[in-house]
Amino acid sequence: MTEPPAAQRSSAFRRRITLALAALATIAALQGGFAVWAVGLAQHHVQRGRVAADILQGFTGLWFDKQQLRNWMAQRQFGAAAADDQRDLLLQRMRDTLERLNSLAEQATVLDDGTAARQRQAQRRDALTVLRGSLDQLARGLASINQPAPGLDTSAAWRIANDLFDNAEGRDLRALLADSLAREDISLREKRAQTDETLAWLRQLWIGTTAALVLAALALAIGLARALRTPLLALAEGAAALREGRLSHRIPLDASNEFGEVARSMNVMAEELAAHRSREAEARQALEVQVARRTAELTVALTVRKEAEARRRQLFADVSHELRTPTTAIRGEAQVALRGGEKPAEEYRQSLRRIEEATRQLGATIDDLLTMARSDIDSLSLRHKPVDLGRVLEEVVSLGTAMAAARGIRLEAKPWPVGLLMLGDEDRLRQILLALIDNAIRYSHPGGMVQLDACRPEGQSNTVELSIRDHGIGIAPDALPEVFERGFRAPNARDHAADGSGLGLSIARLLARGHGGDIRLTSILGEGTVAIVTLPLAPVGEAP
Repeated sequence: MTEPPAAQRSSAFRRRITLALAALATIAALQGGFAVWAVGLAQHHVQRGRVAADILQGFTGLWFDKQQLRNWMAQRQFGAAAADDQRDLLLQRMRDTLERLNSLAEQATVLDDGTAARQRQAQRRDALTVLRGSLDQLARGLASINQPAPGLDTSAAWRIANDLFDNAEGRDLRALLADSLAREDISLREKRAQTDETLAWLRQLWIGTTAALVLAALALAIGLARALRTPLLALAEGAAALREGRLSHRIPLDASNEFGEVARSMNVMAEELAAHRSREAEARQALEVQVARRTAELTVALTVRKEAEARRRQLFADVSHELRTPTTAIRGEAQVALRGGEKPAEEYRQSLRRIEEATRQLGATIDDLLTMARSDIDSLSLRHKPVDLGRVLEEVVSLGTAMAAARGIRLEAKPWPVGLLMLGDEDRLRQILLALIDNAIRYSHPGGMVQLDACRPEGQSNTVELSIRDHGIGIAPDALPEVFERGFRAPNARDHAADGSGLGLSIARLLARGHGGDIRLTSILGEGTVAIVTLPLAPVGEAP
């Protein structure tokens, strides 16, 4: 015998749940339909009762308004104050009441079609017809009543009033209204009683259907709970065994329904996990080896990261240092221009040009420092193009003179050779020289002198040496090898000038080497220092 497919085996419990839910849904739908029908029936009876009550209230209002008109007529006949506006208001209100009673009578005809009801409806329509005619007769009679004359026969006036109010079309209106009120009161009582009986019957029927639904739901719930208890307990035990690592445990369920398929899958999973566990032990050993190797790599990477972070901190220090030199030049130029009496306009213009040049250099320095920050590099970008080094020296001497004068120092420049042409960045060359001149001025004594010189070494026509000499505090021999280290300041330098970051020489050498040159220092403690910048000149064929 062929075994049914797994899909068919696994749908048995699903069919049972579907049938149970369908049965519950059917019962709920039937109860909902019954509820809609019951609400409609209750609304019908309530509407009948409301219309009957309104009709009774209308006839009562007619009787009351008629009595009010009788009082008005008596007041008019016997000379009391009786305004025409009051009469007209009462007549109009009676007409409105009759119109409303006609509308309610039509509604009652639609809502109630029993034999007794049809008889009452005919009597009601007859009464309303008579009352409409009597109202028109009453309006005409009341309009003809005037103020009483002397010697009025009161008994005759009273008979006229009774005939006007109590007779219409040969019928007694008092008896007609009394019969109508009694009839409508009986109709209202009947409808209220019918409504109460209907609501009581609906309540009992609603309780019965609700009880049936609850019993059906309980029966289905109990049946499903019994069917679910055994497989769920077996699956829970199997899941607990897997969680605790007991991979030899197997769930004893056949695959005749969905739970059996889940049990079979969990048993297969336990077998695969046992196989994976053995392979995992082998892989763990290999992984430990890889972790050890990767840990060593991460240690190296962390060291590199720390070094990069140290360079970043140095970069922020470079920012403060590089911005200080051009601002010092600007301040010194402004002080020189303001010092003394009035000067020719050309001198002021020259000072402003030098200030403008220094601010342009300041902007370029800021741009490069931001570039260094974004790229996290240790060098500045250089834009190589033909440069006349002589013109750069002229500008440096002009700016340096202002810087020196601000500190009471004198800057002297010896004549330099002509034709100092090279390929480089003019702004960076100016930055190198101003940084060295700033250091020379900073560590000179008040009234001292700084000398700038440029020459071509013997036998090296394509090289120029720029020297900046001061006669200041000098550098100790043991500190001289470290002056190009970032942040380093010799003890006597810190004693002489508290400000400073120890970055000027480091950045200047970085820029000089970027041009293919270098910077070296010679110094005698207490006598002064010489900074020598070596730069390559452009070959004769490449000179601009």
